[in-house]
This record gives sequence, C-alpha cells and structure tokens, in this order.
Amino acid sequence: MKNKNIYTDLATETRDLYLQDSQEDEIDGIDFNIFEDDEYSVKISFIEILNEKGEKSMGKPIGSYVTLESDELKVNDIDAHEKIIKLLADEIGKLHKLSEKSSVLIIGLGNRSVTPDSLGPKVVSKILVTRHIKEVLPESLGDGVRSVSALSPGVMGMTGIETKETVKGVVDRIKPDLVIAIDALAARSVSRINSTIQLSDTGISPGAGLGNNRKKLDIETLGVKVLAIGVPTVVDAATLINDSLDKILDEMIQECSESSYFYEMLNSLSSEEKHGLISNILAPCDGNMFVTPKEVDATIDRLSNIIANAINIALHPNITKEDINRYMY
Repeated sequence: MKNKNIYTDLATETRDLYLQDSQEDEIDGIDFNIFEDDEYSVKISFIEILNEKGEKSMGKPIGSYVTLESDELKVNDIDAHEKIIKLLADEIGKLHKLSEKSSVLIIGLGNRSVTPDSLGPKVVSKILVTRHIKEVLPESLGDGVRSVSALSPGVMGMTGIETKETVKGVVDRIKPDLVIAIDALAARSVSRINSTIQLSDTGISPGAGLGNNRKKLDIETLGVKVLAIGVPTVVDAATLINDSLDKILDEMIQECSESSYFYEMLNSLSSEEKHGLISNILAPCDGNMFVTPKEVDATIDRLSNIIANAINIALHPNITKEDINRYMY
C-alpha cells in the first residue's frame, strides 16, 4: 500500500486507501459487504480477509472485521443508542461461538487517566461480572447467564508490566473460553472519530490507537480466542493537516481562475508525499502528536455505556438491561 505513512487501525480505511492507490475495484482475497439501517443512520461494513494474498494487501491478519458507523454515537440520543446496542450485541454474538457454560474474560486496555485512552477501563467498570456469583451462589443467577470476569491491567508506564504478561497470567489461571479486549484506536478520517466501532476476531495490539504498540493479544500469545472491540478516539495530527490541505486545494481550484505554480506543485504531490512533508514540519514540535475532539469526555462515557451494554446482552442472552442494573453493585 503506497499510503503506508498514513496510519489507521480500521480495516475499512485500510481497504479504502488500498483501492485509492491501486485504482482497483476490489482486493483479491477480500470479501466485502455493507448493510445500512436508514432509520438510525447506521452503516455496518463486513470485511473478511480470506487468504495470505488478502492479508498481505491489507496488512492485517486473516479473519473477520465488522465496522459499525453512526454519527448518533457522538450525540446523546437514547433511542438511537438502544438500536445500536442491539445491532452491536448481535454482531458480537456472531463472532463468538460459546455454549451457556462457557466463561469469558473481559480486558479493558488503556490508561484511565488519559481520556481518549480510557475507553477500555470505563467499559470494564460497567460489565456485569458473574464469575464469583457463579461459583458461590449459582442458583441466584438462573439460566442464560455466563461466567464473566473483567480486568483493567493498566499501562506499562504505570505498572512496569507488559500488558500481555498480565493478561497471560490471568488467562492461564482462570482458563476462559474467550477473551474480549476493548481499546482505543486511531483513524485516518476525522469523520470516524468517536463515531465508529470495530469488531475483530484476530486479536489486538494494546495502545495502538495512541501509537504505543505493545505485544499483541491473540490466540497465539494467549492460547485462547480473542475478540477485539475498538473505537477510534484520536487522529494523527499530520493526517488532520493533510486533509485540511486537500480541502484548501479544492477551494483554490474553485476560486482561482488561473492556476498558480504553488497550487500545481502541491496538487502534484501524492498523499504519502504530503503526509511525509507535514510530518517533517511537525517533527521539531511534536512529531508524535494525536488530536481528539474537545467533547471527548462525554463521548467516551456514552461509548463505554453502549459497548458495555452490548457485551452484557451478548454474553447473557436471557437477561434484560433492568436485570443487569439489578446485579450491578
């Protein structure tokens, strides 16, 4: 992919960038489908990387990637969020194959003290954990409630422990049938910040969204299947400026009756060249700068509630939101 300097964690954006560079209609080894719900302006993209050829083109491992997009995620619309929670719970259920007796470990990745990186810990705080009740008072839960435990391991800068080491130790001890990991991601497009939820059955690299890639959590490193749930909460500053420059160029060609050398020079640069130029300019200030919206505090709270409720419903099919609230104490 030519745009290798433009970073994104989203499979849909990776596909878009590849097609933009290659001028192809589709990618060999990739199955792509879209479902749209006009009532709540929700779009769900399905990408299946089928083989090594698709894996090489996308730069992502073979597996399933489900991306739910809606601007309603960024606003306080309870009705829309109820619909999104149900859609998200359905997709989580499709990506895991568990029996009623299966156990699940929820991992909230990220730094609770850094708002754009606090999604994982905040989701964990709203998860219905039942492992201890299942062991002590199983009759109080009834059917349709799985054994669920949860952990926020923190970040290595605070604990001195690699996240993979912490999670691996817990997995080896309690032996769950599935790990669900939640983390903040990075997007290439500003429009997808806090308005996109990506699911993947291929695992996750903790801290990827803020450029702090740690050892990956997946079936190879943990010995158990890992379902990753992520929301892009930041965008690379150079990418943001690159997009702004493209808009300026579009305006120039609309407003200027005669082309200028400056315009022609900038317009002739590829996306990678412009991104590299901007990164070099930003480097003396802070070359590793990420940007997030000013209302990120309230948005992260809403997103954590949506994701936690979707997980709770997907893992405990016979209980309602009222039941979940009853057990949350």
